[in-house]
Amino acid sequence: MTRRHATGIAAAIAGAMLAGTMLAGAGLAAEVKAIAILTPEEGTDYGWNQQGIEAARKAGEITGVEVMVAQGLGYGDVRPTLRELAEEGADLMIAHASGYNTAAPEIARETKVPVAIVDTPEALTPGLIADYTLSGHEGAYLAGVMAAKMTRTGKVGIVVSGEPPSWNSQSAAFALGVRSVNDKVEVIYAVIGPAAYSDAAGGKRVTESVIAAGADIIFGQGNGSSFGMLQAVETRKAVDGGKVLFIDVIGDKTPIDKGHLLTSVVWDITPVYVAMIEDLRADRFGTRSYAIGLKDDSVRLLKTPQVPDDVWAEVMAVREKIVSGEIEVPAIFDATEVRKLMTRVEG
Repeated sequence: MTRRHATGIAAAIAGAMLAGTMLAGAGLAAEVKAIAILTPEEGTDYGWNQQGIEAARKAGEITGVEVMVAQGLGYGDVRPTLRELAEEGADLMIAHASGYNTAAPEIARETKVPVAIVDTPEALTPGLIADYTLSGHEGAYLAGVMAAKMTRTGKVGIVVSGEPPSWNSQSAAFALGVRSVNDKVEVIYAVIGPAAYSDAAGGKRVTESVIAAGADIIFGQGNGSSFGMLQAVETRKAVDGGKVLFIDVIGDKTPIDKGHLLTSVVWDITPVYVAMIEDLRADRFGTRSYAIGLKDDSVRLLKTPQVPDDVWAEVMAVREKIVSGEIEVPAIFDATEVRKLMTRVEG
């Protein structure tokens, strides 16, 4: 973690805590002793599940609450687990998967224990249901700029495990970032399946097809399926015979990288969870959604040895323009609109 990153996150957390403290005096403060986070996969994916669990634990340390972790739950019915966590004393349950967006609100109404869900901003219910439809689109735009500057074949690929709002906004922003540098670079877009988040075999198969179509840089969004994408990148050559590079999302796969990880659009969800806890204490939970972005480094690009210093400097110059407002990156959540931005769509 860079000093700037640490400083930015600390400032965001301090701001959230201060806002919560000020509001607590004006409203009916709720006592929050414990929170729970539920994830569909184990917290070892260097991505969505791991970042969520780690962020919850950090938020717990910052706010002084116990954190209960229920991981590897799959994408089926989590109502029994939600009820159990409520009985065990959770004052907030974070349902960290879009597949839980129906069950979690139901159990919140049944048990009166607040829940946080993703990708459903219209579900906000004061005191009971909050949404965190997070978007790393500003970071994805930077990743697109980097890809356009580094592609040898003039073709880059986007492989996604589904088309949830978070993935859609990043896919669109990546394509826009590519076009901002060179509109002649082709962007090949491929979907593994409607909800293939843990489909590593599918991730490998689809990524191989995108590489065969000419892409030498792959922007992969997939949770567990990203391991299959990375395997394809590591075992397949680009059409020019050179190395294929991989751009990851949310986490940092450096510990398992074999020299193909170009960068990652890293998310730090800690400030979001801290804000939720403080909002609950301040009696304003469920009245707003939450965001991450470049400005406080809750979204940032990972610098790896694969990125030349001059390219990194150019990309960071674009970052400053986004932060200052000189460049505005739209958040495009609709899958149909995303597909319109692509040169070629598969799946």
